[in-house]
Parts: sequence; C-alpha cells; structure tokens
Amino acid sequence: MSERVDAASRTGGTKRDKYVDWLRAVSLIVVVVWHWAFTILQWGPDGPSPTSPLGFTSGLWILTWLLQVLPLFFYVGGYVHLMSWNRACERGVGIGAFVWRRIRALAIPALALSFAWLVFGGVIWLIFDVPWIGRAVLLVLSPLWFIGVYLVLVALLPVMLWLHRRFDVLVLIWLGGAALVVDVLRLRYGLEAIGWLNMVIVWGLAHQAGFFYDRMVAMPRRLDVATLWTGLFALVGLVYSDIYPGSMVGVPGDKLSNMAPPTFVIVALLIFQIGLVEVLRPAMERLLERPRWQWVNTTINRFALQLFLFHTTGMAILNGVFWGLTGSPPGSQVPPTLIWWLERPLAIAGPLLCTIPFLLIFGRRNSAGASR
Repeated sequence: MSERVDAASRTGGTKRDKYVDWLRAVSLIVVVVWHWAFTILQWGPDGPSPTSPLGFTSGLWILTWLLQVLPLFFYVGGYVHLMSWNRACERGVGIGAFVWRRIRALAIPALALSFAWLVFGGVIWLIFDVPWIGRAVLLVLSPLWFIGVYLVLVALLPVMLWLHRRFDVLVLIWLGGAALVVDVLRLRYGLEAIGWLNMVIVWGLAHQAGFFYDRMVAMPRRLDVATLWTGLFALVGLVYSDIYPGSMVGVPGDKLSNMAPPTFVIVALLIFQIGLVEVLRPAMERLLERPRWQWVNTTINRFALQLFLFHTTGMAILNGVFWGLTGSPPGSQVPPTLIWWLERPLAIAGPLLCTIPFLLIFGRRNSAGASR
C-alpha cells in the first residue's frame, strides 16, 4: 500500500509517469493497427467502401472490449491536461493561454493534413473527373473525428476544471447520468439526433475521470480488482440486455453502434479498462524501468501522434501503388477467407512502410513531450 501511495505522489510532481506515456502511445497505436489489419476495402461504382470482419466472424466482437481503447486515451488525456495545467499555474500562465496553446498544438497538424487531402482530391476531380474521389478523401480523413472531439474537450477545460474543484466526483456521476438519460431518450423515445450529445458527454466523462488518476494509483490493489470486475459485470449486463450490441466499434449491418454516437456502454468499458490498467500497473512499471523498454516507450511516444495522423495516408498510398501495378482497384472479398487472415501481417507492414516517410519528416519533435 505504501508503495502505491508513493507512486501516486510522484505523478503529481515533476517526474514523468512512464506508465501514462505508455498508455497514451499504445492506445493510439492500437487504433492504427486495428485500421490497418481489420479494414476490408470493397470497391463499387461509387468508389471505395470499408467494412470489417466483425460482421462476418462470430464472436470476434469480444476482442473490442480490449482493443477499443479510445476511452483509455481520453482518460489518460484528462490526467495529462490536469498535470500540465498545474505546472502552467506554477509558471503564472493563464487558463486562456494554456487552452489556446494546446488547441493550436493539435489543430494545426490536423487541419494541415485535411487541407492537403482536400486540395489533392479537388485537383484529381478537376483533372481526371473522378466522381468518387470525395468519398475516398473522406475515408482517409474520417479517423480524425476523435481529434475534433478532443479539441472540444480542451476548449471546455476552464469549465471542467472549475466543476472538478467545486464538485469533485459528483461531476462523474452527473455525466454518467446524463449519458444514460440521452440513451433513454434516443432508444426508448426515438429521439435519434439527441444521441450525438453523448459525443461530448461520454468522452467528456472519460476525460474528466483522468482528473482522478492519482487517486486510482493510490487505491489498494483489491479496489483495482473491484473496479475491473465492476466494469466487466456492467458490460456483460448491458450487452446481454438485448438493448446494446456487443461490439465496442461499429459493425456493418448492426442497427445500433456503441460508438457513433457513443452509448452508456462506453462508460462501462471505461470503468473496466481503468481497472485493468491499474491491475497491470505493477508489472508494467517494472518493465518500463528496463533500458530496452524505456527506449521503446520513448520511441513510440515520439511518433505515436504522427503515426495516427498519417496512417490512413499510408493506406491510401499503398492502395494507389497496388492499383497502378495491377491496373485494377484494390479490394477484398467478404466474408474474409483463410488467406485474408494469413495476410494480416502484410496488411500491417505495407501501410507502415508507406507511412514511415511521414514519420521521419514530421516526427523529429518529441510530440509526447510537447503535449505534456
């Protein structure tokens, strides 16, 4: 218990929490690898259309309980923002300047990438009259949606920090209740549009939960395990209530998605993942003290944001090369075959090779350090 309290006190000081760096970078990399490995691209008269093996492989959705890590990313982001704000206060930085700096650090690269693709798509459409190029550009830029949500949460930091100081854990309860009310209005009374409020409420709850990171670190091990089981039982109950789907990502053919917009199930997933990372903390902290693991942690944090920003660009370049070499648009048959599954390592290696040049060009600055 004393070791855990000491660990908690360190996270509030000047020493970097290596486990936080690890969780943040790995959560982004998991999203990237998921897109590379499990995107099935089909080509029709209207251009490319993505699907995934989740709709064709029974029981595969259970993996999304571990691999849908955006709740964890927002949770860690909330902690990082709180610590960064505390350090900014010590330097005499105002909340307005602090928020603007963080918005600028994320918005500029995302907007620059979006502008480049929009210009490219416009040029292709004007010169070659390709009617589906807009759809292709939208697919490349679609993963950036979460950066937009993240920027909204950064803009709301002054309000959320005040609520945290004034009402503490009650804010989490209110946000959880609001997310549940939105689901009731949407699923029981058919007010579909109101569901999009949960884009801010659910992800805002995950971000706000990060303000309690130090307390989670300081909790006894038995409460970490209790948190894990609470989230797991909530997931099982909600999924098997026949109201929510089991997958934590959208599945082609499902009438309801837990992600677009997020449902209350994502709150249960957040609780489960917080408990899981705390249960794993002692083992991971020991590993991250080893020199090789420190090097890996530093390296992936340096390139994680750039990898996320450009990973779909790498996929697009690979597909363009394939089209140019074969003379036909790339695409896969559904349902996925055994050969398709055996090709998954190549499905990761190919886009990675096409993305590496962008990492080398734009990854010189340690993005993890800059965002702290």
